[in-house]
Amino acid sequence: MDLDHLQPDLTAPLAPAPAPVPRWELYRLLSDPVRMRLLALTDVEELAVGELAELLGEGQPKISRHGAALREAGLVTARRNGTWVLLKVPRNAAADPVVADAIAAGRKMIEDEGLLPRVDAIVRARDDKAREYFARGAARQQTASAPREIGAYLTALRPLLFARGLAVDAGTGDGALLDVLGPMFDRVIAVDRSEAQLRAARSRAKGAGLANVDFVLSELDGSEVERAVFDRSASGADVVFAARVLHHAPKPGAAVAALSRLLRAGSAHSLGGALVILDYATHEDLAVKDAMADLWLGFSDDELKSFASQAGLESVEVCRIPRMFRGDGPDAHLDWRVLCARRGRVT
Repeated sequence: MDLDHLQPDLTAPLAPAPAPVPRWELYRLLSDPVRMRLLALTDVEELAVGELAELLGEGQPKISRHGAALREAGLVTARRNGTWVLLKVPRNAAADPVVADAIAAGRKMIEDEGLLPRVDAIVRARDDKAREYFARGAARQQTASAPREIGAYLTALRPLLFARGLAVDAGTGDGALLDVLGPMFDRVIAVDRSEAQLRAARSRAKGAGLANVDFVLSELDGSEVERAVFDRSASGADVVFAARVLHHAPKPGAAVAALSRLLRAGSAHSLGGALVILDYATHEDLAVKDAMADLWLGFSDDELKSFASQAGLESVEVCRIPRMFRGDGPDAHLDWRVLCARRGRVT
């Protein structure tokens, strides 16, 4: 009997994963080479059904059926992000020797087919639309300006910061956050992967008289960023900010880990550098996602905390940004969150 026809389609609303199937059915389920390859791929990376179809050279309906069969058996998890359904092998799945053997066999297949390097290419291609969007940065609508005297207010608060040597504005965009960071820190490194955005940020900083900002054209995890940070401070950054950037990252957890590595380590006498992430809570507004070339529909508090924990950060806190502080842009109606976490001591 073909088990595919007994499984729900992954395009249906996602329900809680059922209990594992009987052992005899597990053997039957894992005898299919497509499912073994699908397992191996989703053990490497969380991938959308469409991405798996492209990698495996199969139609999306077929991959959807295979994915549903594996999900019914508890061998993959599925989560929805807008119109995407993303599949991933759960961490404890390979504890079963039969599943571990199937993943190993599937891994050998995809290695022989040269699919592993293509996984990275598929993930990087997720944000092509976002790259195009930010390359047109100058054409986007500008939000209302901050009060003219904000620099004075921030400079007055500066003495309250115990560590104010170096800040990183990761994904600076048009440089709006530089209005805040410039007066507060001795040095700021503004990073963006879009030359158009950096031009706008340079212009903004020049107009504000901020002479303490370095501009770096790079991905968030690029060697250029790390070199710029540790050239300025051998110990690392006091604070790394990523304001409304994470929902554009192809691999958000990896982005958090990369940014965490830029932070100054803690010591017996002082706290480590802080990572501050401002982003959207989980939402379902596809119009905003499409209009702003977003990749992810925000993140739950638990997801943000998990990213920080997996990056080895400590003192993790998440709080909500009140509506009155979200400006008047097209995303002002969304729920915003701030994650703050610190790098611990290096042992």
